[in-house]
Amino acid sequence: MGKPKKKGQEGAAKTYITRNQALKLLQLPLPDFRRLCILKGVYPREPRSKKKANKGSTANTTFYYTKDIRFLLHEPVLQSFRQQKVFAKKLTKAIGKEDYTKAKDLEEHRPGYVLDHIVKERYPSFHDALADLDDALSMLFLFSNLPPLHRVDAATIHNCERLGAEFQHYVIRSKSLRKCFLSIKGIYYQAEIEGEKVTWIVPYKFSQHVPCRDIAVLTRIRFHRMLISGLC
Repeated sequence: MGKPKKKGQEGAAKTYITRNQALKLLQLPLPDFRRLCILKGVYPREPRSKKKANKGSTANTTFYYTKDIRFLLHEPVLQSFRQQKVFAKKLTKAIGKEDYTKAKDLEEHRPGYVLDHIVKERYPSFHDALADLDDALSMLFLFSNLPPLHRVDAATIHNCERLGAEFQHYVIRSKSLRKCFLSIKGIYYQAEIEGEKVTWIVPYKFSQHVPCRDIAVLTRIRFHRMLISGLC
């Protein structure tokens, strides 16, 4: 006679995990969890029966594969996110105590992380990278047309402009451009590189409107930087 199965430990209840359970397991806030899922290619899943997957509850919940979330436990970037969280707490505490010398020292030693291993993991070959180049190119040309904001600094925008110009120069020299047409969103291009068709959009160069909220946040950040540098 086999062992009786316990409710909530077999079938869909074991295969799927809710987003709140994933956040608790990984010990991450929601923004860092979303960023990590995008980097690793982990997306929400739709179970056949939400009631069975949610252990009898009918609440509207986002589900993920349990194996995908457990796979994220061994990701080195996860530890980097935790270090940045500790850094943010220390910086906020130093600014709150008006210890600008310590805050400036913390800002100079801000922890960072690299994504080289994730890129190699998702794109083991050059053709794999070409097949997924469409969205990256469209985002690259979009950022190159943005004005400097508090979330996108001038160096990032100039880097996007340089990369876009280098890619366009390669397309011209290799004579790989196949199609081009105008639309309301911008100019669509399609090139054939190493047998792969790459399609991207270049927005028109119109003046960008910066929302008032972004201006207020930018002013507040500049004020904090002035305090840190000792100018105020």
